[in-house]
Amino acid sequence: MARRVRVNTPGEAFRYMVNALEIISNCPVEDNFYTDIEPVREAFSTAYLAILEAIDEALINKGAHRKDPPKSVDAYREALRKQLSVNNGKLMREFDYLYDGLHIAGYYRGLKHETNVVKDYFSAAEKFIKMIVPPG
Repeated sequence: MARRVRVNTPGEAFRYMVNALEIISNCPVEDNFYTDIEPVREAFSTAYLAILEAIDEALINKGAHRKDPPKSVDAYREALRKQLSVNNGKLMREFDYLYDGLHIAGYYRGLKHETNVVKDYFSAAEKFIKMIVPPG
């Protein structure tokens, strides 16, 4: 039975994050490790997409066109630097941390499967989303 996770905040990024949490909640665990890596990778991918959706939403709120989002991780970094993180190096560091952990290590390479590590990354992703797309 899928555990329902509720987030009281609107927006596409939060919907993606809820989906990632639902995926991970259905993964089998043994001795604090997820035993089936495929859905864990899927959950990491979905959480990373939540980050990108949050950035897209924040850029749109700053006046960017909805049909012209960044098309690469470097373009996202540039948009963050120019539009969202002026005088906020923490935001850039958090994005790089989440890119490396969620996308590269978690999804692409499938290296993250300890339950505490996964929870820490998902918590950091939610915090990042709330930093750039404040709860409504």
